[in-house]
Amino acid sequence: MEFPVYLVIGSWRIHPHVLFESLSYFIGFRVYLWTRRPSEMSRLMSLQILAGTILGAALGAKLLFWLEDPAATWEQLRQLHFLWGGKTIVGGLLGGLIGVELTKKWIGWTRSTGDDFVYPLLLGLFIGRIGCFLTGLDDHTYGTATTWFTGIDFGDGVRRHPTQLYEMVFLLALALLLIPLYRRSRAPLGRAAGSFYLSGRMFQWFMFGYLAFRFAVDFIKPTPHPYLGLNNIQLACLAGLAYYAWLLWFKGRVRRSPALRRDSRV
Repeated sequence: MEFPVYLVIGSWRIHPHVLFESLSYFIGFRVYLWTRRPSEMSRLMSLQILAGTILGAALGAKLLFWLEDPAATWEQLRQLHFLWGGKTIVGGLLGGLIGVELTKKWIGWTRSTGDDFVYPLLLGLFIGRIGCFLTGLDDHTYGTATTWFTGIDFGDGVRRHPTQLYEMVFLLALALLLIPLYRRSRAPLGRAAGSFYLSGRMFQWFMFGYLAFRFAVDFIKPTPHPYLGLNNIQLACLAGLAYYAWLLWFKGRVRRSPALRRDSRV
């Protein structure tokens, strides 16, 4: 296999990253529209929250990319292709979270909006990682050199951890683990106490699981680790993990009341 693996459709020769990133956005959004639950939220509020999510995700993805190597970013401040050419998923997720929370506070909406995004996000991330893998070295999402049987030569003669494939396997496992929470999130509000569900809990577990995975897998990424042996993404993951640990194990205990079970964070 030669990387990048271009996809040929008729007379078109399409770069895998462009194709699968575009598909991830399109399919993920269509799945969200198809699976989202009815809400009392007005159309204007929905659009405001969507705008806050997109803006926060875009800023977060760029900011975390710039912090990957602060010295290189500073040296290339005038090179727009560098500043606009990269982004990070973790930054997008955390930036989107901040954008949602600030927008909800601004418009006065207190109920959770996150559970409906979980499976669209899982699917979008999975599709996007296919493009990352097929792009090879140019995408800079591969892992460090390895002697493991999973090692793949992306074209430079070095067998490396295919961290894109590791993430795809993890996303599939996480999707299966979250099925019970998905079913409970869709249960009618008046079900018996045994089906108690705190709204937003599925999204919180999704974020906690994904951030924990990214914190671990970035130890085998060949990116600079200038922050006491950690890189910028790992620091962001730690901040996100602390926030969601607070929501899951401390905030959740306070809010365990049937009258409040549909109100939560994100």
